[in-house]
Amino acid sequence: MNVRTSLLVSAALMLASNLVAAAGSPVGVWRSIDDKTKQERSIIRIAEENGKLKGVVEKIFDQPDDDPAHLCNECKDERKDKPIVGMTILWGLKKDGDAWTGGEILDPKNGKIYRCKMTLSADGKSLDVRGFIGISLIGRTQTWHREQ
Repeated sequence: MNVRTSLLVSAALMLASNLVAAAGSPVGVWRSIDDKTKQERSIIRIAEENGKLKGVVEKIFDQPDDDPAHLCNECKDERKDKPIVGMTILWGLKKDGDAWTGGEILDPKNGKIYRCKMTLSADGKSLDVRGFIGISLIGRTQTWHREQ
């Protein structure tokens, strides 16, 4: 095997191992689907920083009742009246068995912050994201779909 072939094989193996690793992790780009309207809401990039997950809004799909400027008008903290695109809406989740727990999620529509739990499907293509108050039974779940 020549050097060029060896490099190509190595690159292909690294890419394949990264894809397998990504399928077992929420790290990546997701399309959120509104649990009430069933319409696509946004594109969110989830990254891992220091062992914890963080999600940032990359794109918003317009809905009839949206603020056309897509600002977080209902936020109560430093996010008040800031653009939702580029905003961190998910943070602090850590791997806990088959789920990611211990973090929080912001609903930019109402400005409220909820506790959050996420569960990845077996094939890694969908992610159940549950925001709740107190215990997980009192909340709502959205299913997000992997973009890449």
